[in-house]
Amino acid sequence: MSKTKEKIESTEKALYSIRTVSDLTDVNAITLRAWERRYGLIEPVRKQSGHRLYTQEHIDLITRVVGLIDRGMRIGQIKEHLESERAAMSTEQVVNDSWNRYIQRMIAAVIQFNEEGLEDVYGEALALYPIDKVTEKLLIPLLTELGRRWEDDQGSIAEEHFFGFYIRNKLGARFHHRVKAKGGSSLLLACLPHDRHETGLLLFALAANATGYHTILLGSDMPLGDLPAVALKTGAKAIILSGTLHPGSQTLNHELPALSKLSPVPVFLGGNASTQVHDALKRSGIHVLGTDLATGIARLSDMVPAR
Repeated sequence: MSKTKEKIESTEKALYSIRTVSDLTDVNAITLRAWERRYGLIEPVRKQSGHRLYTQEHIDLITRVVGLIDRGMRIGQIKEHLESERAAMSTEQVVNDSWNRYIQRMIAAVIQFNEEGLEDVYGEALALYPIDKVTEKLLIPLLTELGRRWEDDQGSIAEEHFFGFYIRNKLGARFHHRVKAKGGSSLLLACLPHDRHETGLLLFALAANATGYHTILLGSDMPLGDLPAVALKTGAKAIILSGTLHPGSQTLNHELPALSKLSPVPVFLGGNASTQVHDALKRSGIHVLGTDLATGIARLSDMVPAR
């Protein structure tokens, strides 16, 4: 018999006979009935005549059960395993929904220039979760979403300045009160010329410090020609640049290649700019960190260990 699905009824979902399901999954009807009666794995739809009918979800579940058996799991263990998986997925979805609500509430506060609203959401998140989790799940996705809004002209420059000032103060306070790494490799951190978006730079500095690096921040709109001398004077092991905006042809084609040649230490670039001009950076000898903090720290550590 062809393994074409035999549609039995057309209600909200297509329903299939046990024979069709058996053909599709290579599980015979006797086994399917045993999985239902003895192990409670499947609950088919019942017609008034008593015939079993199955949905696509049932077919997917049967395929999943077959895969678990093939990997050595006993049939008696599978129901508990599947229930644990569902519980984990449900909990994860609830948590993700909570983060999404935080993000949307903060965006609404930015649109309304409501500092108290920002403070309420940020404070609530910090009361429930560790600071690193708030950074990962709230601040970084929020910055990405706000950046997308501004690129699509959905947000104003005033909104950007309002939120930038707020979050810079918050991160600056964290940076000021951080536990300073002693004996760690020194990093020199700055934004690209004409780039005044310091949030990503501060987040990276905090993550680097937590990893064991000693961090020296030079801030926004940094002339690149000054950096080699500062690196020598401070004993920095690497120069970390942050770019939110496209670097521009002068910086990309002349200043960054010159810095790469003159610098006594490796030069890295992170942020949106690093993904926009990835190939040009590689040709210039600049190492790309990307936009993900954990990945960026790992790439840095491969070349410049924290200690």
